[in-house]
Amino acid sequence: MGKIISIANQKGGVGKTTTATNLSAALAVLEYQVLLIDADPQANATSGLGIDPESVDKGVYECLLGHASADDCIIDTDTPNLSLLPTRIDLVGAELELVNEKQREYFLKRAIEPVKDNYDFIIIDCSPSLGLITLNALAASDSVIIPIQSEYFALEGLGKLLNTIRIVQTRLNPQLSIEGLLITMYDSRLRLARQVVDDVRGHFKHMVFDTLIYRNIKIAEAPSYGKSVIMYDATCSGAINYINLANEILRRNNLKK
Repeated sequence: MGKIISIANQKGGVGKTTTATNLSAALAVLEYQVLLIDADPQANATSGLGIDPESVDKGVYECLLGHASADDCIIDTDTPNLSLLPTRIDLVGAELELVNEKQREYFLKRAIEPVKDNYDFIIIDCSPSLGLITLNALAASDSVIIPIQSEYFALEGLGKLLNTIRIVQTRLNPQLSIEGLLITMYDSRLRLARQVVDDVRGHFKHMVFDTLIYRNIKIAEAPSYGKSVIMYDATCSGAINYINLANEILRRNNLKK
């Protein structure tokens, strides 16, 4: 049975999609079967793996509304062991269409239930909001990774997200846990960045991943080539960071092969 992990933070620009695509690729190259679900209407995870969102006939929108099964929508990527449930901009309308439905927070969970045993990991890239699609992702997940940028406003909005997670745990998904807080865009040359890491680790302790995601130009370049950083340049520091993160998650879950 695949472990379902959402990558969530309502603050934009913290590295959610970067983490979703590169963590998925890292787990895949470590020979785990991985499904990446693009649950963000911006479709950056879809385009970042070389799929033109405009060419997507069936995706998350159709799954959510029951117009197609997940099996019909999942496509292969250029990365061995990595599949994608893509999306396009019309996903933004799904929230309006679901708002009056009963148990509207469970539509994604029901959609992916038939395929989850086909994968070791299912990674969900959430949108930068705490709307209904993100609630669907959290209700369907076993755990959540929260990317935090190593900057002055790093903890801004984190309290609201943690409160939302507590509400989801209480009302929708008692099994949901926090996989970890992930420091992204880290620059060891900056005293402020080092201070942010110390503050976050001091406050959240074991909840924070040991792995840091450093600022790296290859991470920024890779999506423009429709590739994860792992496939773009496997030797760069960014690729190594995400391989280390994947291995840390495997250790935390006692899943080392």
